[in-house]
Amino acid sequence: MRRILDTLYGAAGLLAGVCTIGVLVSVLAAILARQFNWNIQGTDAYAGYFMAAAGFLALASTFKHGEHIRVTLLLNSLKPAASRRLDIFALAAGALLAAAFAFFSFKLMLDSHTFNDISTSNDATPLWIPQASMAAGTLLFFIAIVDELVRRIRGYNAPTSQQTHE
Repeated sequence: MRRILDTLYGAAGLLAGVCTIGVLVSVLAAILARQFNWNIQGTDAYAGYFMAAAGFLALASTFKHGEHIRVTLLLNSLKPAASRRLDIFALAAGALLAAAFAFFSFKLMLDSHTFNDISTSNDATPLWIPQASMAAGTLLFFIAIVDELVRRIRGYNAPTSQQTHE
């Protein structure tokens, strides 16, 4: 199961990187089109879609690699047992928030599909398509937090960015 989850987080991180390249390509296409007086509809909107997808798809991977901002001043000042309990509590609260975020992201995507919402820019993209990356990213983030919560309950330490880069 560990290998499957880590592969899933890694694949989402890789896809986030591809989306970042999509931002670059969209912006470069818009710049080149303006230089040659061409009109490529939707390049600005697609750059935004790719940027949002990159951010949401990277959530789980960055979390599991200890790259999210984590304020450890309070945790480090407590005794180990109290620090562990507070860490578990914070992860449980984070899991609840991430579950709500994932639920409402999926609801937004499904509502957009049901009501045939389209982008207001000139590309007229059905909004459920870019919203799918948000829904997938928030679901993976929820899974990653629950995964880390279970690991912490079992006694494993929090990942740090130094541990994951060695």
